[in-house]
Amino acid sequence: MTPEPARAPSPATSPATYVVLAKAPVPGEVKTRLTSAYSPHEAAALAAAALLDSLDAVRAAAGLAGPGGAHLVCALTGDLDRAAAPAALRTGLEGFRVVDQRGEGLAERIAAAHADAAAGTAGEHDGPTVQIGMDTPHADPAVLARAAARVGEPDGADAVLGLAEDGGWWLLALRRPADASLLRDVPMSTVRTGELTRAALEAGGLRVEEAPPLSDVDEPDDVLAVARLCPQTRFAALAGVLGGRTAVPA
Repeated sequence: MTPEPARAPSPATSPATYVVLAKAPVPGEVKTRLTSAYSPHEAAALAAAALLDSLDAVRAAAGLAGPGGAHLVCALTGDLDRAAAPAALRTGLEGFRVVDQRGEGLAERIAAAHADAAAGTAGEHDGPTVQIGMDTPHADPAVLARAAARVGEPDGADAVLGLAEDGGWWLLALRRPADASLLRDVPMSTVRTGELTRAALEAGGLRVEEAPPLSDVDEPDDVLAVARLCPQTRFAALAGVLGGRTAVPA
C-alpha cells in the first residue's frame, strides 16, 4: 500500500518522548558477535554498560528540553532478572516508563516502540519521538536534544536520521510517531539499512535531515574504538578493565 503523503508540519503540542530500544543483556543472548573475543558474560556486561550509558544520554537530553520537559521510555525485550548487572539496570531505568517490545522483526518492533511510547503520553500521538538503541554509549545528549527540537519546530524536519558507520542507523526522530510504520518493509541489520530507511521515509513524503554519524558496538574491534570516544562512561571503564581483543578465527 502506498503511504499517505506527509501532512504539513504543525507545532508540537506535547513534549518529545525519548525511546531507548533495548534487549536485556543476558549472557549468550546479546552481543554474540563479541563472543569471538570476549566470553558471553563479558559481552553481556559490555552490553549492560552501554545500555546504562544510553539511558543516561537520553536522560541528559531530556534535561536540555524547554519548560515542557520530555518523556522517557524504554522499549524492552528479555528478562532483566537473568541479565548482567540486573540491580544496576533497574536503578538506571528509574524515571523511564518501560513498555514491552512487540512485533515479529526488528522493523516491526521499531514501529511499535514509537507508537507505544507516544500512546502513553499526555495528548496521545501529538508530540515527537526520538529513538536510539543500546549500542551507542557515546551518543551526545546535545545531538539528541537537537533532533527533538528539529522535529518539534513548526518549520523543522519531519524526521531526523542518524546514520551508523556500518551502513545502519543509530537515531530516528519523528515529528509524528505513526510515521515509524514506513519502516516496516525496510530490511534491518544490513549495510544498506540506513540508505533504505531514508528512502522509505522520503517515499512517505517526509522531509528528512541527518544527525552526525556514529559507529556502534558490534565487533570486538569496536569496543576500544568506541570507548575512546566516551572515556567517562561505564562502557569505557569496563572496556579498559577487559582490554582490547581481536576475534579468534573459527
